[in-house]
Amino acid sequence: MIYKIVHRTTYKYKYPVSVANHVACLKPRSLLHQELAQSELRIQPPPATRTERVDYFGNLLCFFSVQEPHKELVVEARSEVVMQGNATPWPKNAIPWEEAARSLPGDHSPAGLEAYQFGFESPRIRMRPEFASYALESFTPERPMPEALLDLTARIHKDFRFDAKVTNVRTPTEEVFRERRGVCQDFAHLQIACLRSLNLAARYVSGYLRTYPPPGRPRLVGADASHAWVSAYCPGIGWLDMDPTNNVVPSNGHVTLAWGRDYSDVSPLRGLILGGGAHSLKVAVDMEPLDV
Repeated sequence: MIYKIVHRTTYKYKYPVSVANHVACLKPRSLLHQELAQSELRIQPPPATRTERVDYFGNLLCFFSVQEPHKELVVEARSEVVMQGNATPWPKNAIPWEEAARSLPGDHSPAGLEAYQFGFESPRIRMRPEFASYALESFTPERPMPEALLDLTARIHKDFRFDAKVTNVRTPTEEVFRERRGVCQDFAHLQIACLRSLNLAARYVSGYLRTYPPPGRPRLVGADASHAWVSAYCPGIGWLDMDPTNNVVPSNGHVTLAWGRDYSDVSPLRGLILGGGAHSLKVAVDMEPLDV
């Protein structure tokens, strides 16, 4: 499967912005099952400076500075991604989750050391007894870790309602847990909080999700969406992905953009501006399959 992805972000400001410094995290990763064939980042007004680098987690970032007055900023990322299968296959048998939690601190292998850093609190995710209690309904004694992960994913999907009007990018996970509503970012943060509260390693994955129009309706350009899901580390197997928003194991309809401890590590576009006053934001994503 080959996807052409266009992610367009438009900021409109009430007053001119004199200087803007931004970081874009909009270039999909290349993985075993996913190859980035090409990528282009178009910025208007054209930036005075622009550099690229790889961050601590291996994500591909672009730093740019717009140094002319502007009342509108448009950042459009165009990518072509080849999907060659799914992520790590889910095993039928694996170690109990308690063994996974116990083994992680003493695992000095490269994979274990990488995973260990995802077992702690992060800027937007706290470890709480109430998260552990909720997770333990799925993580029963000696239950194989993959089985427990899928059960927790299904329960979050069942117990929490998708509602784009009740949260924003800064809504605490505790509030999402209390209100039982949110969006994909919230559900990913919640599941990660539950897993870390059991001393398991879990990371936040950002990306794109292919959507399908209703039967008989045309596909709408720009109607696809950025998405977020969860990846948990299982010793001896690797990272296992799960999507609590949709209660699915991510497949070739999920394109990975970046990963980190939580949303703050992988925000698609962030920065500092001088001036501007009030502003509006519009985001449009189009994920078009090219080989169907």
